[in-house]
Amino acid sequence: MGRPSTIAAALALASCVVMNAEPALAAESSPVGFASMNGGTTGGSGGSTVTVTTASALAGALTSSSALTIRVSGMISISGMYRVASNKSVLGVGPGSGLNGGGLTMSGVSNIIIRNLTIQNSGDDAINVQDGSHNIWIDHNNFTRAYDGLVDIRLASDFVTVSWNRFYNHDKSVLLGSDDSNTGDIGHLRVTYVHNWFDGTNQRHPRVRFGNPVHVLNNYYSNIGSYGVASTTNAGVYVERNHFENVARPTSLAEGTSPQGNIKLLNNYLANSGTPLSRNPSSVAAIPYSYTPECNCSVKATVTAGAGVGKIGL
Repeated sequence: MGRPSTIAAALALASCVVMNAEPALAAESSPVGFASMNGGTTGGSGGSTVTVTTASALAGALTSSSALTIRVSGMISISGMYRVASNKSVLGVGPGSGLNGGGLTMSGVSNIIIRNLTIQNSGDDAINVQDGSHNIWIDHNNFTRAYDGLVDIRLASDFVTVSWNRFYNHDKSVLLGSDDSNTGDIGHLRVTYVHNWFDGTNQRHPRVRFGNPVHVLNNYYSNIGSYGVASTTNAGVYVERNHFENVARPTSLAEGTSPQGNIKLLNNYLANSGTPLSRNPSSVAAIPYSYTPECNCSVKATVTAGAGVGKIGL
């Protein structure tokens, strides 16, 4: 394992002195970032609570027209993508609960919370957010071994926070914006990625089109195969106080046939990693919410201790 360059270490130390911030809590009771805006995200709060242990019970609860808190008990085998209706909280009970063989899709819906689930071996995506869905909070989950993406957000979806998740054993992790020609995404795709652990994954952490601003804050990237964050196709991404360890390309400005996007960098910690690329930082829109960033020097310890299932008392 390599050591941070002198410059990177100096920047990390400087940010610690300037920030003087307390380590972030690993169990927020409500989302930070974009999912806290636009009226906030409360999920099934105010509705009934049900516990499900079978695929059929899960499918019925997810599509209910009522606000519901759905407690998933145990690992439930499903096939395909299960639709989630608006005003739902889907919570895993304990560290061993979740979905095997399929995933969850949110299409044209709002006000949904997904927490404390392991979603694995999906034949499609683990999580798919599309068609203008908004106010979605995806928090403290484990995602691994899907056929396609682990958390894909696209088609004018908006006001989403992806926090405290662990992504591992996978290639294409997190896509934001699906097509270079989909100009309907302009003005949408505002997403906060905070305190996630990208653990030995390959690419898309996230890969962004059009979204501006997209806030990539206090995440830990370890042993990444291809690249960390990619900004393409007019996107504006603020990459702030993350920890990159064994990442040859922490940031990228063009992937596949997509043209370059824009990236603003601030105080990212580099351990045995390449130099992050930036472009037109002044074109990255200002972050519109208040937040308290964590010092980059403590991100690794905080994220490895707090990300994933079993860390929030459910």
